[in-house]
Amino acid sequence: MQNWIDILQQYEEKQEPVALVTVTKCLGSTPCVVSSRMIVTKSGMIHGTIGGGKLEFKAIDEAVTAINENRIIELTFTLGPEFEQCCGGKVELIIEPMNQSPELFLFGAGHIGVEICKLLADTPFKVNLIDSREDWFSKIDVPKTITTISVNTNDFKTFKDAVRWSTNCYVLVLTHDHAIDFDVISLALQNGTKYIGLIGSKTKRVRFNNMLINDLNIKEGMSNVVCPIGIDLGGNAPKEIAISVVAQLLQVHYKE
Repeated sequence: MQNWIDILQQYEEKQEPVALVTVTKCLGSTPCVVSSRMIVTKSGMIHGTIGGGKLEFKAIDEAVTAINENRIIELTFTLGPEFEQCCGGKVELIIEPMNQSPELFLFGAGHIGVEICKLLADTPFKVNLIDSREDWFSKIDVPKTITTISVNTNDFKTFKDAVRWSTNCYVLVLTHDHAIDFDVISLALQNGTKYIGLIGSKTKRVRFNNMLINDLNIKEGMSNVVCPIGIDLGGNAPKEIAISVVAQLLQVHYKE
């Protein structure tokens, strides 16, 4: 296949999910060779080929499944009557979904937020740290792998535009201002996410729940928001809270 790395890079830049189909083994007479590759989009569009015919059609269907379920699929096909072939060859292939890593949008670059960023290094999460305080990022130290985003409190559109809303989107809200917390939570509830978490007490949860239902007519209220956040480990120091939150994020991710 020509330029398949370049094509994958283009889809990665667009953050569009695709699956890479690679032939890993051929036995007997087959319409492809080992290392034949094909890229499949969620809509079933393809780049490249693994030989055409029913083998390719089945591989495309399985690739779409791999994208939708975000899991690697390994398959073996015997090319008999089912494939309208009598050569009896055998093809093994692997299908790898791509561009579906979890992405965290963390609102609030305070002590706990910074510790969460540090702990998520070398995990599957891509992390975006967001804050509205002027020149705030010049005052803190976060890993270079973290994307920092400054937003304008007076222009709430910047909050919405800071997030790539999708089923792989995780939103954590830990800002310095309860009013901003509420605005971000209401925004997240009206867009696509995998996880929404809010730092705070059970009292804060009840207050936000009533405001969402009564003021914004969001009928589900806080039912889709994790608050308080984190696994109850017992510690209250910023790093201890961060450990409990990161453990919860990884738990949600790996339960897929």
